Amino acid sequence: MSLLRREWHYFLLALQFFTRIPVPASTPYSEAALNASSRYFPLVGLLVGGLCAAVIWLALFAFALPVAIFLGLLASLLITGGFHEDGLADFADGMGGGWEREKILTIMQDSRLGTFGALTLIMALGGKFLLLFSLPLQWLLLLLIAGHGVSRLSAVSMLLTESYARENGKAKPLATAMNLPAFLFAAATATLPFFFLPPLFLLAVLPLLPLRLWFAHWLRRWLGGFTGDCLGALQQLSELLFLLGAVSLCRFI
Repeated sequence: MSLLRREWHYFLLALQFFTRIPVPASTPYSEAALNASSRYFPLVGLLVGGLCAAVIWLALFAFALPVAIFLGLLASLLITGGFHEDGLADFADGMGGGWEREKILTIMQDSRLGTFGALTLIMALGGKFLLLFSLPLQWLLLLLIAGHGVSRLSAVSMLLTESYARENGKAKPLATAMNLPAFLFAAATATLPFFFLPPLFLLAVLPLLPLRLWFAHWLRRWLGGFTGDCLGALQQLSELLFLLGAVSLCRFI
């Protein structure tokens, strides 16, 4: 198999894992291939963000900005199946309702939505809406795309330094997936939108580093590692923090 064809298959596996976008049934699957696909997770994020941005742009021809943003957020949920939002809710239920490692992990695996998860989802989705609405229209779409990319980079960086908390689970094949060259490729991909944004917006990425370091430390303390739900939670929190920083920086541009 040629190098380009193999990399294309890795990208398709990443797309299949994180979205509801159909991929060819003939795409070869193995745990090793899924591990290798981790380098494309931020690129999948840029694609999801680009599709959501396109929905907002098209909706602005017929609707006011708040409605367009609502439709863009709805598109994100439909494209991903609420994959990361589900992880955030499960994480919030587990950390909010558990008091020791096994209890937390058990609650996270429960498919039912609890009070902590529901409240966290409401705040996260409402926060995204308010932050996107607060951005200047000329930068809104690019910052939306950038947020999808850098937040997934933050989550995928956990694969570089942290260990998986369970013996099995839906994210287990990714637990040893990331090496330094793959991470650098993922990082380069995630920064692509910033070539079209004022350089000052790069500062909005800086708060993601202490968040990621604190989050990893917290998980090591409570769980001994991460789970798929933890990665989804970190992605959502990173996206919110990036948008918050971008809104703040807009005052200086």
